[in-house]
Amino acid sequence: MNTLKNNRSKWTKIALAAAIASVSALSYASSHREAPMIAGMPRLDATDLYMFRSYEEGREDYVTIIANYFPLQAAYGGPNYFDLETAGLYEIHVDNDGDSIEDITFSFDFSTILAGVTVPVDGVSVPIPLINAGGIGPDAADTANVNSRQEYQLSVIRGERRTGQREFAVNADTSATTFRKPVDYIGTKSIPNYAQYASSHIYPLSIPDCNTAGRVFVGQRNEGFAVNLGQVFDLVNLNPLGSEDAVANPIGAASVTSLALEVPISCLTAEDPVIGAWTTSSLNMGDQEPMQVSRLGFPLVNELVIGLPDKDKFNGSHPHDDAQFVHYVENPTLPFLLELLFSDAGAVAPTNFPRADVIAAVTGVPGLNLPETIASDMFPRSEMLRLNTSIAPKPAAQQLNMGVLANDTAGFPNGRRPGDDVVDIALRVMMGALVEDAAVAPNNTAPFTDQTTVSAADFKTAFPYLNEPLPGSAVQ
Repeated sequence: MNTLKNNRSKWTKIALAAAIASVSALSYASSHREAPMIAGMPRLDATDLYMFRSYEEGREDYVTIIANYFPLQAAYGGPNYFDLETAGLYEIHVDNDGDSIEDITFSFDFSTILAGVTVPVDGVSVPIPLINAGGIGPDAADTANVNSRQEYQLSVIRGERRTGQREFAVNADTSATTFRKPVDYIGTKSIPNYAQYASSHIYPLSIPDCNTAGRVFVGQRNEGFAVNLGQVFDLVNLNPLGSEDAVANPIGAASVTSLALEVPISCLTAEDPVIGAWTTSSLNMGDQEPMQVSRLGFPLVNELVIGLPDKDKFNGSHPHDDAQFVHYVENPTLPFLLELLFSDAGAVAPTNFPRADVIAAVTGVPGLNLPETIASDMFPRSEMLRLNTSIAPKPAAQQLNMGVLANDTAGFPNGRRPGDDVVDIALRVMMGALVEDAAVAPNNTAPFTDQTTVSAADFKTAFPYLNEPLPGSAVQ
């Protein structure tokens, strides 16, 4: 008996240590510095991926994909602000046949344009230390006072990302192959009408082998992800069964940089209406193949599922090779930790191992967004964000932020909309929300929450959906 007691004490201490490591990962929000290596390269850090049928009026035949990068940008982050990495590639990959290999890749390549603005000081022309030398906007073409800005080219690759057929997407109005990124929101004096200025950087997009134009926007947006950051970091120091909106979003004043695409459904799908997507960033390595350093598809996987020793490995991996990580998904540690921390409140982890329900959520739910080729065992399962494009979108006013758990099949985990509360959904799925048998999942109806919520009402109802960032001069 004493031996059993000592072993239990030993494993409890180990579990508590693991809990601290786990919640530390969550504290950086959805893929915000989720792995040791990417924490040192914030410009290349993918934070969130959204994919949904457009619900802007008249755009229902399009899919919107938004990949966010560069986490936790402080509005007052001058004088350099938050340019993207010119030595990097930012890519959005789409698999439309279920084989976990990209069929279409949208590849963004950035460059920085320096105007070399100088001022005369005692007869000497001296370069200024600031991004702007006067007011900017309201039109994208107004760059007279802009000392430093970024442009990008967008390549569309059919087939494997490095060896497939590569062509430039072009501005459908001008045929230009270069697009402008708006300057970050320095403040209201520098950019008096940021909404109009940023909107002028939404471009009509002619996509190779696609007969209908899409749209593209790249620029700073207000952080759309909601998570109770401080309390989660403090050993989940909150009431996981309390009010869902008790805490205002702690990272709501931060910004991210969004790479937003709107693409006709017909240009993304093949025979199956289900598509999968993930985003990656890579560092150019001269004559060598670019080195992938960040990967994000289904939210929270690298934070809450992948173990610490494999987080960097996951960021450098490809969905086709996900069998190497399957033990993390089949035997997730988060439910064990929640039970350990909240057993007094009645938290009981599911016991249906291997966790087929978690596998389904991450790789495709049968009857919802599982490709036929995977359902027939033709191809292996893999982690990515999957969307059944045959399911009609819901207007913002009709969306339910618990998505499929609330019978709103147009929402997460069937794709992901800005107003889907993925943290609460993930917590509930981990604790058995997709398991009908209460004998093995006693908490399958429990409303687990991080007590910070989000909904479609918090966002725009038109492309690019995410809100304008806060001005630096307005933040004290």
